[in-house]
Amino acid sequence: MNDTAPARSIMGGTAEGRVVATQEALSFWGGVDPATGRVIDVHHPLHGECLTGAVLMMPSSRGSCTGSGVLLDMALTGRAPAALIFCEAEDVLTLGALVAAEMFGRQLPVVRLRPDIFANLSQAKTIRIEAAAIVADGKTIPLLSPATSALSLTEADRSMLEGGEGVAVAQAMRILVAMAAQQGATSLIDVTQGHIDGCIYASPANLTFAEKMADLGGRVRVPTTMNAISVDRANWRSQGVPEDFGDPAARLADAYVRMGCRPTFTCSPYLLDSAPGAGEAIGWAESNAVIFANTVLGARTAKHPDFLDLCIALTGRAPLSGVYLDENRKATRIIDVELPEHRDDAFWPLIGYLAGKASPDRIPMLRGLAAGNPSRDDLKALCAAFGTTSAAPMLHVEGVTPEANNAQHPNADRHAIMRADMAAAWKMLNEGPEQVELVAIGSPHASLAECRALADAFAGRRRLPEVMVIVTAGRDVIAKAEEEGTLARLRDSGVQVLPDLCWCSISEPVFPPGTRAVMTNSGKYAHYGPGLSGRIVRFGSLANCVEAALTGRVPVGVPDWI
Repeated sequence: MNDTAPARSIMGGTAEGRVVATQEALSFWGGVDPATGRVIDVHHPLHGECLTGAVLMMPSSRGSCTGSGVLLDMALTGRAPAALIFCEAEDVLTLGALVAAEMFGRQLPVVRLRPDIFANLSQAKTIRIEAAAIVADGKTIPLLSPATSALSLTEADRSMLEGGEGVAVAQAMRILVAMAAQQGATSLIDVTQGHIDGCIYASPANLTFAEKMADLGGRVRVPTTMNAISVDRANWRSQGVPEDFGDPAARLADAYVRMGCRPTFTCSPYLLDSAPGAGEAIGWAESNAVIFANTVLGARTAKHPDFLDLCIALTGRAPLSGVYLDENRKATRIIDVELPEHRDDAFWPLIGYLAGKASPDRIPMLRGLAAGNPSRDDLKALCAAFGTTSAAPMLHVEGVTPEANNAQHPNADRHAIMRADMAAAWKMLNEGPEQVELVAIGSPHASLAECRALADAFAGRRRLPEVMVIVTAGRDVIAKAEEEGTLARLRDSGVQVLPDLCWCSISEPVFPPGTRAVMTNSGKYAHYGPGLSGRIVRFGSLANCVEAALTGRVPVGVPDWI
């Protein structure tokens, strides 16, 4: 692919619309309401803007892999942007546009511009995308055709592509080949396992896709785990979840189970016994899981969008591009982090959040953290928060993560995160009332160690009746917590522990309807929660969360360690 071309079509088609431009990447999942087309990310400059019918210009996407499903749903309901224009590589929304065209005949052009051209056109009022040109403000810019595949396919690949393994596998291979072409891959790579993110009922389009592939006879050919889903699969009816939501959400999970996926229902697959090892090529989706797998485990996976995750699981193959390759795992930005004394566990998600903002489009190396001796759960929180503000599929922590020693790119630039930055971010994530009615733990799903720490922090005390405390965790963790007595300790303190769901997929009435403000120790949920729940979300440490549960109030001001 000629990346120096002024303009290249990534997904073909014609369109015209008003320009909505931003210099900050946006996650469509958690950032855009598919029912209205409006931006719901309260931290984004486009908050409140309607994207329907607009030509959306932004450097790339960021955040959740589920953005592809949100875009597909918007395309099928007529609420999508007229076109998408990027100036950097982008996979998640591009995949949504690809599936819309490939499987449903819905055209949604995607274009990549050279950065200087992008900057000029972002000032235009309207843009028209033609078959071979972009027209804006009286200027016509030639548009190169979509890249053709230069893939070297094996005999087995060709057999799958030509239908030798069935209709579903052939469809999966067509999507894989198209994505590999736009990524510039020249071959595919075997993967040892998959993780499906598309089982969250983000929109009806997720169900349409999954049931269509299941009905076509799709069956995974590598061990494949499943992300959290949108209902407690065994109990949603007794919990009062409306049938018109609970039934399609459960059917979506069932479709993936029919295709041979393990009903693990966790957004923390790295906590399972099946977690991959260093150097292992895998095909995972779910942003926090991908970042943890690459960063902490040393495994290798791109941040695969929803729908592509299933295509990889059905074929056992992925495009050999991005961070599957050694040279693309280097850190091209060095971030020096001030390490405060007497910090608590809220430090790690806060730093992840700030690191993502400081490195929205590239892999960073964080320096200065080794003396903090981060635990696995600290790194889990850091990776999840990083994924909300950065499009990068991994990061490095000098002296901590396995590839950090040899990961610095010779041309890396430098940045710093100081206590003043931490204080500013803390204030931004804590705008709201002192009183809260809900404490949210488990985004991503809580580990057994986190469940123990929460039980220890309560120390036998019980929450206030008017403050709910809910933990979301995977089935395996819940079973172990029950076996060792941790679950009973939590229940004695009034803590509810839910399987299958996670905070980013929970909805009323499981999410307590009377809630006005939420307290969480998750940087990820502190970012997404306001848009997803419509409530104010406060952020703090695990101790702050327990204090809120016992008193109904959160601490005022920034912590002493900042």
